[in-house]
Amino acid sequence: MKKITLMMLIVLSTSVCFNLSAQTTTSDTIRVSKYIYCELVGFPRLLSNKVTISVDFGQETEFFEDKRIRDERTGKIKAFNSMIDALNYMGRDGWEFVQAYIGALYGHETECHWILKKKIK
Repeated sequence: MKKITLMMLIVLSTSVCFNLSAQTTTSDTIRVSKYIYCELVGFPRLLSNKVTISVDFGQETEFFEDKRIRDERTGKIKAFNSMIDALNYMGRDGWEFVQAYIGALYGHETECHWILKKKIK
């Protein structure tokens, strides 16, 4: 009886496997992303309650290149009161929040990573 049951299971499983087919992809179903993304990294300023924000747009950069946000008028590094302040700054330019995560920095200090997206026109 056990042999018959085992044989039935094998026959049924192979017949089910042969009837399955994979999805097909045509050029009509491939979609190009409608968004561009960036990452805000906020880390605390030394002896201050403000944060400094660097922005990664995914571009190629030099090893020591500074990616911090600068004031457009003065060229000085912009200090934000908090990550929300930086998010409001980027939001005025059309960026939307997607996801956030925390990374450890120098033991007890933490850095915040926020992923943003902007719709391509």
